[in-house]
Amino acid sequence: MPQIDRIVFGDNQFFGINHMSQEKAQAQAERFADLDAIFNVYETAFETGIRAVMLNSNARAGEICDRFRARKSQYPELAWYPSIPYPHKYANLVAEKGMVGALHSVLMSDGAGSAMGKIAQGGLAVMSLDAVRMMKMLVDQEMSAFKGLDVRVVFLQNIVVDLMLGFGVAEPFVEYSKHVRKKYGAAPGFITQNMPLLRKRLMEWGVHDVVICSSMNKLGYLMSPDRASYEAALAENDGADYAMMAMSTLASGAIPAPEAYEYVNRLNLQSVVFGASSRGNIEQTVKLIR
Repeated sequence: MPQIDRIVFGDNQFFGINHMSQEKAQAQAERFADLDAIFNVYETAFETGIRAVMLNSNARAGEICDRFRARKSQYPELAWYPSIPYPHKYANLVAEKGMVGALHSVLMSDGAGSAMGKIAQGGLAVMSLDAVRMMKMLVDQEMSAFKGLDVRVVFLQNIVVDLMLGFGVAEPFVEYSKHVRKKYGAAPGFITQNMPLLRKRLMEWGVHDVVICSSMNKLGYLMSPDRASYEAALAENDGADYAMMAMSTLASGAIPAPEAYEYVNRLNLQSVVFGASSRGNIEQTVKLIR
């Protein structure tokens, strides 16, 4: 089983993501428009003993990682849990340039590797529609922001995972896992809104030693098909092949923290990722999880 941190600090609060309230999301986005405001929260999290960070490869990931790299002496040693890709970027590109044009634009960008060989590979991948080659290059493009950081798990976002899961094809999961292990020396991770089905399929396809991150909360919020199926799958999971990480533990604020973690802490989980922006909430959450 992959060795992962018990507590991982997430980033939704920094980028205006709140599934229950657009008003709160907008207020958060405005508050954290300044990079210093983001790092004030990170420093609070580190003061509580957190040593692991999940960061989506969004438009601001580069500047956040740049500051961590430039000021390593100011921050403790951290384990990184990148979450890729940033779907809005690709949605906008596809709308603007079409599917092939979007792929061509991304694969031939500097972020995919500025050497001419990389550019040639990107062009060949698009022209031949070599799905595995394109997948690897897209992963590398997204991961360029995290260069030089201690990457422990590379998570594939649920928008991709659950789409591939719906097609029922093993190859993307197998090849992604191989690439992440070989290229980054990290554990492959999959974010999903249907953990029981994903775990079942990965077992059937022989994809082991990965991390599965999924919503887990008392309300069954974003848990498909239902909470009972999650609890049964977690009870069966011996942890030898799949490390389980819980997200959305508060159901976007619908469950009080003490009640939420009284439930979550009973589950057979290896890790919890949470996001918070106030000292009180961070300290309380860390205490409840521990």
